[in-house]
Amino acid sequence: MIAKVVKMQKGMEEMTNEELLVLYQESRDQGIKQELTLRYLYLAKSVAIQMNNLYSDFMQMEDIIHEGVIAIMKGIDRYNPERDSKFETFISRRIRGTVIDLIRKNNWIPRNYHKNRQSIENARQYLYEKQGHIPSDEEIAGYLRMNLRKFKRIQRMSTMMNVLSLDMITRGDENGQAVQVPSDDIEGQPEDIFFKGETVKTLVEAVEKLKEKEKLVISLYYVEELSMTQVAQVLNVSEPRISQIHSEAIRKLKAYMKSHLG
Repeated sequence: MIAKVVKMQKGMEEMTNEELLVLYQESRDQGIKQELTLRYLYLAKSVAIQMNNLYSDFMQMEDIIHEGVIAIMKGIDRYNPERDSKFETFISRRIRGTVIDLIRKNNWIPRNYHKNRQSIENARQYLYEKQGHIPSDEEIAGYLRMNLRKFKRIQRMSTMMNVLSLDMITRGDENGQAVQVPSDDIEGQPEDIFFKGETVKTLVEAVEKLKEKEKLVISLYYVEELSMTQVAQVLNVSEPRISQIHSEAIRKLKAYMKSHLG
């Protein structure tokens, strides 16, 4: 018996991930599933690192990785090569979706978030008009007499709101049949707003209508997964300016999606 297990393990080591997936779908052998989970563990770690700034205030990276492993195991069972995209892409989306669901369930938006965010945007606009240049985080926080750490936390929340908006636009249910688009108002968000059919196509059309710099910021941030600071370095402009471009692009995308799918 032991010799048979050792022989099977050696056989799996020589097989590609794709071959193991096919073999698992045929046999549903738990040993193969465990091997696949270990091979794709790097994806759970990668997503946990990429999204760390979005959950670090209330969750540990180890917990996120653990949830990612569970998503991988469930994904292995549900993956359909004839319907779904490449497995790595399929499972990465499931892990990201799991993290976003955890963030939403952990009530990470404080009651005064919207008021504070609006105050920041008003202060940013006022200081820009007064000074003639995009104000720094320190200038805005100082004008509002707000602790800089609190200011940056609100900015991270704002970024997460935008991630939720775009991610939920392109995420369907397990059968790829429905997509929900959340509003900025989490408490007043209708849970029965679902879109079917050409949602992704409409999103692509919306992105194409953006200005070139807006498209570039969206691509670098959501596709290449660079941070705001890194995007600012790539485009050789200030981080507040990138944040401004990003916010305007998101506003346009959400308006376009709402007008065409709402």
